[in-house]
Amino acid sequence: MDFDKVEVPEEGERITADEDGNLEVPEEPIIPIIHGDGIGTDVGPAAQKVLEAAAQATGRDIHWMRLYAGESAREMYDDNLPDDTVEAIREFRVAIKGPLTTPVGSGFRSLNVALRKKLDLYTNMRPTYHLDGVPSPMKAPEQMDMVNFRENTEDVYAGIEWEAGTEEVEQVREFVEDEMGFEGAIHEGPVGIGIKPISEFGTKRLVRQAIDYALENDRDSVTLVHKGNIMKFTEAAFRDWGYEVAEEEYGEEVITEDTLWEERDGDAPEDAVVVNDRIADNMLQQLLTRTDQYDVLAMPNLNGDYLSDAAGAQIGGLGIAPGGNIGEGRFLAEPVHGSAPKYEGQDKVNPSAMILSGRIMLEHMGWEDAGQLVRDAVEETIRSKQVTYDIHRQIEGGEKLATSEFAEKVVENIESLA
Repeated sequence: MDFDKVEVPEEGERITADEDGNLEVPEEPIIPIIHGDGIGTDVGPAAQKVLEAAAQATGRDIHWMRLYAGESAREMYDDNLPDDTVEAIREFRVAIKGPLTTPVGSGFRSLNVALRKKLDLYTNMRPTYHLDGVPSPMKAPEQMDMVNFRENTEDVYAGIEWEAGTEEVEQVREFVEDEMGFEGAIHEGPVGIGIKPISEFGTKRLVRQAIDYALENDRDSVTLVHKGNIMKFTEAAFRDWGYEVAEEEYGEEVITEDTLWEERDGDAPEDAVVVNDRIADNMLQQLLTRTDQYDVLAMPNLNGDYLSDAAGAQIGGLGIAPGGNIGEGRFLAEPVHGSAPKYEGQDKVNPSAMILSGRIMLEHMGWEDAGQLVRDAVEETIRSKQVTYDIHRQIEGGEKLATSEFAEKVVENIESLA
């Protein structure tokens, strides 16, 4: 495909995928990168430097292809999300992006959401684990080692809603009350109405991702988190469809919690993944009280948003929280935090979230050794108290580093650990 303003590197090869969506990654892949808005101009180059060092330390290399979205795209294309960017990620399959700001009146609810939906990146994956040396509000933050799988295309992300006072919302109200028999369920006066679709198709492909991850990474359990006690035809359906996947598609590799206790007296088969479920509000409590009892969570969109942010707070905050988006044969890494425009260009903020998002990307490519190097090097840098301002202000005796200096220290630790 010919791109309008994107330059494809002359060296390097494209990542491809087989008919089942499994990635085939060369030793020197071309990987698109969007630095992003605000602090993305600082954390993007920092992550690039670290990920390239990890690749080279393990006998590989990365050839970066710069893409544009948000403010940088408006300057170049007069478009917040140009076709070049979407099609390049679609064609080259694996990419990483920094935070994006959706400008007022842009036509998008969110550039991040728009990118995920255009590429059908239906799973948002957020590993949550504590790095030694990161201040945390918890007494034992090391107990948190959890991976959240959040559905990325429906529920509140479907974006189906009508504004109070419009003709459209009154049509919906009339239909709900008169045609569907819910008279009196909606208060009189102005009202906004939204619809949250949860489908069998969307649920099952997400739960498969979560169970496959658990099996491939020696995780003990997958927990379906829902509000099915109240929302019986959406969130309870999510639970039921999730159990159907576990019971019908995996044989003895996967066992449900009910079967485990009713038929086996709690004796799980060796290496089997146990699938259970929890009500969402109870799960928020159990994140705190029984942190180490959970491995992988699979959730509809809104539950996943709440739970993953709450989990991130337990290990030191969203400033170090990584994330990634998974589709069929495609992956887009991105940090959880926002663009924080007031710090743009100050070479000040912590790039760990974007660096560790790159770590997820490397692992998804099958470069587990490079990914482990990234994690170990980031942790060693923080453990040695060589940190950016956000952590420096919470500890004693540390050395405060700029964003670029922190990345350089991580690279040095990669080289020493390799």
